[in-house]
Amino acid sequence: MAKQQISTSLKETYNNEILVNLMKQFNLKNKNQVTKLSKIVINSGIGSAKDDKKILEVAENTFLKITGQKPVKQLAKKSIASFKLREGNVVGLKVTLRNDYMYDFLYRLIHLVLPRLRDFHGISNKAFDKQGNYSLGLHDQTIFPELSFEETSVLHGLQINFVFNHHDIEMNKSLMREFGIPFVKENK
Repeated sequence: MAKQQISTSLKETYNNEILVNLMKQFNLKNKNQVTKLSKIVINSGIGSAKDDKKILEVAENTFLKITGQKPVKQLAKKSIASFKLREGNVVGLKVTLRNDYMYDFLYRLIHLVLPRLRDFHGISNKAFDKQGNYSLGLHDQTIFPELSFEETSVLHGLQINFVFNHHDIEMNKSLMREFGIPFVKENK
């Protein structure tokens, strides 16, 4: 029940406060013109799992604990002899979060995970793509409080992609700031 309350409070904050602030900031007349977070996609490349099945099990358990969803296995499309890779081998895992799961993960990322990073000064301003989506890479999964020490025996990185319904990078950046995501201070 606690997860439901967290995600609905973040969703209510968006609908009641952030939406109004962004409409004023960008001088918009209609609330449908304001950008919105559509989904969060979390993925991890685990190409070394072809040699050791324990890596795949640990990575699946990690995704299940931090997202609340079972990951989808990404398979190799071609065989590549120089990488000792066969077609159909598992090379990655992916989870797509929407609605309450998305807001719950976003809340935990902002308030629990990012403050636990060592020497953290904010996330980069330059990780937006041409469509206005943001990518955040984490080197290891040990910073998530849901995982115990035994569950982090095999380290693997995570790629977190924030997908927006609007292509305006400045508006998407403002939405992320309103959610509380800290960006690196720009030197002028």
